[in-house]
Amino acid sequence: MVVYKKTKSLNEAQASYLAGIVDGEGTITLTRRNIYKNRYLVLTVSNNELSLLEYIAKITGVGKITRKNVHSVKHAIGYTYQVSSRQALDLIRIIFPFLRTYKRRRAALALKHYLKLTPRNGKYSPTLLKRRGEFADKFLSIVP
Repeated sequence: MVVYKKTKSLNEAQASYLAGIVDGEGTITLTRRNIYKNRYLVLTVSNNELSLLEYIAKITGVGKITRKNVHSVKHAIGYTYQVSSRQALDLIRIIFPFLRTYKRRRAALALKHYLKLTPRNGKYSPTLLKRRGEFADKFLSIVP
């Protein structure tokens, strides 16, 4: 049995700070590894300051930081902090009260429906698959 890391609990100052970063520099979305897979929940923050992303990873206890590929010497090196699926849902639950942009509506939808539409074994009935597709369409239609 796989044991997932749990998101650390954050105090109000940390949660509101993280929500501000997500509102300004982050993304709450549904993505997939390839076109044949179902979408999964992802929270990302992209920034040029590695120390900021390391701080986020430290206080949350989950997620990973990756370096973006730089294709021009004119571009600064960028990094992305990413947390996905149930860990993303846990983190969204913590920062939700402090979100202010359209990401709040996306977060509310994810908190309400994501777990009900995501079986742990990854096996979807035709009905559940249809409902999950409708959820993804509604979720992704929420834009700024």
